[in-house]
Amino acid sequence: MAGRRSDTRERIQRIALELFAEQGYEKTSLREIAEKLDVTKAALYYHFRTKEDIVASLLDDLAKSMDEVLTWARAQEDNTGTRQELIRRLADLVEGQFGPLMRFMQENQPTLKGFQDRNPLVHRMKELFTIIAADERDPHAQLRARLALIALMVGNNPQFQEENPGVAPSKVALEVALELVSPRGQGAGGAT
Repeated sequence: MAGRRSDTRERIQRIALELFAEQGYEKTSLREIAEKLDVTKAALYYHFRTKEDIVASLLDDLAKSMDEVLTWARAQEDNTGTRQELIRRLADLVEGQFGPLMRFMQENQPTLKGFQDRNPLVHRMKELFTIIAADERDPHAQLRARLALIALMVGNNPQFQEENPGVAPSKVALEVALELVSPRGQGAGGAT
């Protein structure tokens, strides 16, 4: 039974994100989400009482996945060698199940301001910025390392995707991010 509840929860999250993307967060109602799911509003309430609860659950799920990446990164001893793998792991999150959530976050900044106190990603992003630039003393290298994280997000931006049809934006973003964290004079593959 627990598996069915989890499946239903994930389905609600997926459908809600689709509707938020199609018509905007503010214009989407719980009734519309329930209709698209072909369930009663009461059945939807069993899992989520508000749209805010749906968004909070999505942010919590992403935070848990980021925690796995952060736990791995904290355990590494060689920060220079860790950067590229950290970028790859984060790219997998952005490209995978959390891509639609990342796009929602980029397109709904005003909505997310209301989640400042409930957004579990804020301190995790600060820690990622610290880890990615660890051991760098040159301010230029620190900024390049931090820009690598931003590249992953910008590559997932709907505008970037619209402007580059036929291109895999996540692949481009990963390549740029890897170049930014590569030692100077080396490409993303590590070759000179």
